[in-house]
Amino acid sequence: MPESASQALVAVGVPVTDRFQRVLALTPADLVFDPHDPESAGSPQARDTRFASAEVLWSAGRSVKVKKQFFQHPGEAMRDSDLEPERLLLVFKETTWENWSFAGGRLPHV
Repeated sequence: MPESASQALVAVGVPVTDRFQRVLALTPADLVFDPHDPESAGSPQARDTRFASAEVLWSAGRSVKVKKQFFQHPGEAMRDSDLEPERLLLVFKETTWENWSFAGGRLPHV
């Protein structure tokens, strides 16, 4: 999924060279979730051990339209890999630019 995440970011305007992804694979014992979570009530199936959770950390200010565009890409990539998009929990974490330093403690956008 790392490559599809990068493609989704590029599709919504993130520069192609902005490749800072981290992928953590957890053992079943380390991934605790409710297979019948009320938030997934609209899903036609319960979550199982193929459940995936993704967090996207990016700067604040993107529109709902851009977020909806992003949401389409991981689902498409999962279907291409024979995985069910209904098993993906996707969350955006937004932070303002004064919280970013890419090197040396410099605040490049403030």
